[in-house]
Amino acid sequence: MKPLGIRPTVDFAFIKTFGNQANQVALISLVNAILKLPSPIVETTIENPYNDKDFLEDKLSILDIRAKDQRGWIYDIEMQVTVVADLIQRMVFYGCEVYADQLRSGDEYSLLKPVFTICIIEGKLWQDSAKLHHEFRLADLETGRLLGNTLEVHTLELGWYNLKEQDLEHASILEQWLFWLLHAHEYDTRTLKKLFPNPGFIEATDAIDRIATITEDKSVYDIREKRLRDQKWLINSAMRDSLQQGLQQGIEQGIEQGIALGELVGQIVLLQRQLGLRVSTREELLAKDTCELNALISELEPLLRNRQN
Repeated sequence: MKPLGIRPTVDFAFIKTFGNQANQVALISLVNAILKLPSPIVETTIENPYNDKDFLEDKLSILDIRAKDQRGWIYDIEMQVTVVADLIQRMVFYGCEVYADQLRSGDEYSLLKPVFTICIIEGKLWQDSAKLHHEFRLADLETGRLLGNTLEVHTLELGWYNLKEQDLEHASILEQWLFWLLHAHEYDTRTLKKLFPNPGFIEATDAIDRIATITEDKSVYDIREKRLRDQKWLINSAMRDSLQQGLQQGIEQGIEQGIALGELVGQIVLLQRQLGLRVSTREELLAKDTCELNALISELEPLLRNRQN
């Protein structure tokens, strides 16, 4: 059978799959796998149901899924296909905004419910750590005391995920979900359901199958995928241009510094010769920094003036 060809990480597919009230079993399974709450979510209400017009009219704004569970706890989930410079600040800002937006004038602070911001990133956010899942909470650094049931920020960096199909038998539910997000487009519907027979996965697989088979949905998906691909290309091009410009500036600065250093070395050698002193080798002088070379010149010049007088 033909592979589905629908990448769940493309925002239209992700939100149509998990941001649809009819697919709450899929959303509950994914969020429970990420958060591992003491009391799992059993029911959700989508606060901002998706709208096809949002995808057609809005070029590349961040589209999130906001859901509330049976306790009133709030979950804000987004799929981020590119890592932008201010991503961390934006995640924190949106989390705080959702938390504060619960209250209206005159409401008691005791009405505030916990807010969980989840950002699934197709690439890598931190290059110095291969940790896939980061969990951030408000905590005292010295004692570890948590301000619990307030605000949490979770990041999942798919760029660090490396499990293969043969590893799925012993994988956790979260690892299975991450595999599904990254590789579902490579399989046909029947094979996906064999690999992932749990109800949440079945629901999610049916959702992307519908996108692949409904002409209107497939058209919107194709538009979004092209726009996201173009955005990645623009970002990568800008990064390459910036790198080349930085390298050129570095070369130019290095040449200028080299010329200046060479002039100082030449001046010292000349002064030493005029004074009849031992002439330092080039290696000895280049081992010194600019300040040391200038200090040596300041010592030699008065000696030469005194001899000339």
